[in-house]
Amino acid sequence: MRRIAISMAAATISVTLAGCGVLNATGSSDDASPAKGNDITVGLLLPEKANTRYENFDYPIIKTKVESLTNDKGRVEYANAEASAEKQASQMQQMIDDRVDVILLDAVDSKAIASGVKKAKEAGIPVIAYDRLAEGPIDAYISFDNELVGEVQGRTLLEAIGEDASLSDKIVMMNGSSTDPNAKQFKAGAMSELNGKVTIAESFDTKDWKPENAQANMADAIEKIGKGNIAAVYSANDGMAGGIVKALEAAGVTDLPPITGQDAELPAVQRIISGEQYMSVYKSYPQEAENAAEMAVAKVQGRDIQFAALTRDKVDSPTHKGIPAQLVPVVALTKENIKDTVVADDVYKLSDICTAEYKAACRAIGLK
Repeated sequence: MRRIAISMAAATISVTLAGCGVLNATGSSDDASPAKGNDITVGLLLPEKANTRYENFDYPIIKTKVESLTNDKGRVEYANAEASAEKQASQMQQMIDDRVDVILLDAVDSKAIASGVKKAKEAGIPVIAYDRLAEGPIDAYISFDNELVGEVQGRTLLEAIGEDASLSDKIVMMNGSSTDPNAKQFKAGAMSELNGKVTIAESFDTKDWKPENAQANMADAIEKIGKGNIAAVYSANDGMAGGIVKALEAAGVTDLPPITGQDAELPAVQRIISGEQYMSVYKSYPQEAENAAEMAVAKVQGRDIQFAALTRDKVDSPTHKGIPAQLVPVVALTKENIKDTVVADDVYKLSDICTAEYKAACRAIGLK
């Protein structure tokens, strides 16, 4: 029921807005009576660069959307913390000092940043948690349905093992960083599918989500379990999946077990085509990023009806309840639907995916 409500809300946002007359076809701010005009500054704090999505998708999409919504008068002040909670706290303080109009915050450490969120609130600067649910008095939250992400990963992993999956099948779980609340939700969703059906032989919380840390963890798991005794590997994202593949290949494994992922990064899509990775979770970053930009601009410009329509869901953080939110649906990405997802949505061109090294593999699955 939860998932149905989320999908319905996400699917009807644009229709509802148009019906209420608060958005024109392009989402322009021309016909508004805003609290502030188009000359606004949106602060954007992203957490890291190891995951290529932040530099390649989130930042440029948000920047372009803010400019579009404000007739090129609004701007984005951007900072990336490079996985340092201390650096992000400093960046947030700088944005407060600079008096940006609103902050989109993707927290490195959701708990540690709470004091910065409180300072922004005291300075009259709204904070919208982006992708990761920060603690403190945030005004709204936009992300994907994170437990559903884990459920999709776990379910697809069981499908890869086959109908005869049992407790004799040993699984390695490569979870994300312990400081990221999303990682806990991914894990909970995956365990709801895997628990009691297979054996979790080794489980790791991977520091900073770094591929090299996942590679080291996987090497440790191989040594303890034995390279021939691993039925599958749950990897919470694609970057770590790449490190896992390196560890398995370094151990001499040629027939790789099914490996999950998340983010539909280009190297992961190519690994799926070549058979090195079984699946990823495709999350429409353009949808998340563009809607986040709309939320930020609507909040600053006092467009309460539009803001409410964009935040129809509710979530709880450890410090606050009933936070207005938008949860974006996700899709399992496998060989079968690459053309219908990342290619159809113009995330990648076929020429990006099917480079010389992967041309034969692309042809084999009808990508041409």
